[in-house]
Amino acid sequence: MRAGTARDHNGAFPAPDPSMDAAPTAPENCELCHGAGGVLLWQNDSCRVVAVDEPGLPGFLRVVLNRHEREMTDLAAAERDRLMAVVFAVEAHVRQSMEPDKMNLASLGNLTPHLHWHVIPRWRDDRHFPGPVWAAPRHAGPVPPGRAAAAARMAESLPAALAALGA
Repeated sequence: MRAGTARDHNGAFPAPDPSMDAAPTAPENCELCHGAGGVLLWQNDSCRVVAVDEPGLPGFLRVVLNRHEREMTDLAAAERDRLMAVVFAVEAHVRQSMEPDKMNLASLGNLTPHLHWHVIPRWRDDRHFPGPVWAAPRHAGPVPPGRAAAAARMAESLPAALAALGA
C-alpha cells in the first residue's frame, strides 16, 4: 500500500507520478504496451490472454491488462474483479484441458512492471518442479509428446471457454 495516499471513490489509488518511478520501464518502452506479450489467443476491451513460448512448459499463458498499470490496487474494485474473473476462468480451462499436477498463478512485474498474471500448468516431471519456473531447470528431460498436443487443444478451445464466461 502506498503510504499517505488515499484511494478514490472506486477504491483505486490515484495514478502514480511518473517522475517518482524507480523502475526504468515507462509506457513508451513497455514491451506489454507495444506488443501482445506472446501469441494472442483471446482479447476483450480490458485484457488479453497470450500463450508464452517457454521451453518445457506447454500451456503457459499470460493474462495481460490492455493498458499500462503497475499494481492490482491501481485498479478500481470492479476492474480488479473483471480481471481476476478472466484469470480464474483461464486457470479453470487449463486445469480441465491439460490435467496438470498443480497450477501456478503469479503476478510479479519486477522486470516488466505492466500488470499481468502468469497462469502456468505444472507437472511433477517438468524441468523446474517443484521450484519456480524462473529457477534453473533441475533436468533437461523432454516434454511428454501428448502434453504439447494438449496445450494446442487447450489454446484452440480457450476463446469459447471465455466467451461462455461473458468476459
